[in-house]
Amino acid sequence: MRRCLRLRLLAICAVVCALVFVFHDKATAQVTEPSRPVARLITDNPSYTRARRATETPELAPNVLGPTLDQANPIERRAFEQTNAERAKNGLPALVWDSDLCKMARSQSERMAKQGYLSHSLDGLRLRERARAVGIAHYTVLGENIAYNFGYEDPGGFAVERWMLSPGHRANILETSFRAMAVGTFVASDGSVFLTQTFITR
Repeated sequence: MRRCLRLRLLAICAVVCALVFVFHDKATAQVTEPSRPVARLITDNPSYTRARRATETPELAPNVLGPTLDQANPIERRAFEQTNAERAKNGLPALVWDSDLCKMARSQSERMAKQGYLSHSLDGLRLRERARAVGIAHYTVLGENIAYNFGYEDPGGFAVERWMLSPGHRANILETSFRAMAVGTFVASDGSVFLTQTFITR
C-alpha cells in the first residue's frame, strides 16, 4: 500500500516537473520583436492595401494656402535645410518646399502634442486621409517622418541628425523618388517640440 502510494507520488512529481520544464522552456524561448522606427514610405498604386476609411476627416481648409518656405518658422526651415544638406552629401538633388505639406504636417504635429502620443495614424486617419484633407488627391509617392524632442537648442537640426541614424527615417530622407517636402512643427506649452516631415512626388 505504502509502496503504491509512493509510486503515485513519484509519478505526480515527474509530471509536475515535466510541465514546469515545458512552460519554462516556452517562456524563455519567447522573443519580442524590437521596436521599429516610426518611418514609412507609402506608394499610391492598386497593389497597396488601402487604409480603412476614418469616420471623420479633419477639416484643414483645402483652399487655404499653406505656409511658404519664407513663412516657415526657424525650426521648420532648419530641418528642411538640414535634410537637403544630407541629400547633397549623398549626391541627391534638393527637395523643393511644398506649402500644402507644411499645412498638413503642422496639423499632425499639433494633434500629436495635444493628444499626447507619437504616431502616423491619429483617430484612424492615416497619411493618405490626411493628404486628402488638405486637397492632395493625386501623387505617385508619399512618405513621412515624425519626431519629438525636448530641451535641445536646435530641435530641427537635432531631429534630422537622429532621423539619419535610423534606417527607416534615413531611407525617407534619401529616397530618390521624392521631389518635394515640408516640415511642420508644434511647440507645446512645456517646450516639447513635435515635428512632422512629409515627402511627396505629384
